[in-house]
Amino acid sequence: MPVRKIEKQTGRPFAAASLMMMMTMSVVLLLPAEVPAQPAVQAPASIYTCTDARGRTLTADRPIAECTDREQRELSPSGTTRRRIEPTYTARELAEREDRAREASLQAARVLDERRRERALLVRYPNATVHDRERGEALVQIDAVIQAARKRLEELAEDRKRIDEEFEFYKHDVSKAPGAVRRKLDDNMQSVAVQNRFIGEQEDEKKRVNARFDEERSRLKQIWSPQNGGGK
Repeated sequence: MPVRKIEKQTGRPFAAASLMMMMTMSVVLLLPAEVPAQPAVQAPASIYTCTDARGRTLTADRPIAECTDREQRELSPSGTTRRRIEPTYTARELAEREDRAREASLQAARVLDERRRERALLVRYPNATVHDRERGEALVQIDAVIQAARKRLEELAEDRKRIDEEFEFYKHDVSKAPGAVRRKLDDNMQSVAVQNRFIGEQEDEKKRVNARFDEERSRLKQIWSPQNGGGK
């Protein structure tokens, strides 16, 4: 029914109320239908990743079975590393791993000890002149000991002459020589042997001293500056 006609029959208040109701219904009809809520997709709490034996990069939401023999990383949803998961080892693999770690530790200790020895050498021998001087002093001391032993041999040689003179009376039958004379001869011969052995030991010591200084010189040349003899 036209609004104007209703106004004639029922008056203006009724016509206005009807018009408002019709406008409200139109607005309701134009509103979109309610969209059902979609369930939220939750990101996995952790992401696991590794590189398998074939070089492939694998990713999963749980520890990866293909990578039990190698390291895996647990990532946060943002991609940062939360932790590293060590491989699962057999008893033999664990023993081998421990052996390698022990050997690496020993090697590190050897390197550290070598560095300490080099620093001590550099403090003791700051340049080639100091090193040469100490080598010379060490050899002079050994030569002095050898010279003393040789002097003792000369003395023993003089004693032997006198002993031989005493034996001259018994040269046809040495067994008839007095026991004291025979003991002097034995003592002289033993003393000569001792001195000769001592001199041989000192000559060997000279070789060891020279070898030690040569080995030190080789190492020192690597840590001396050129001004201190590093290029010699």
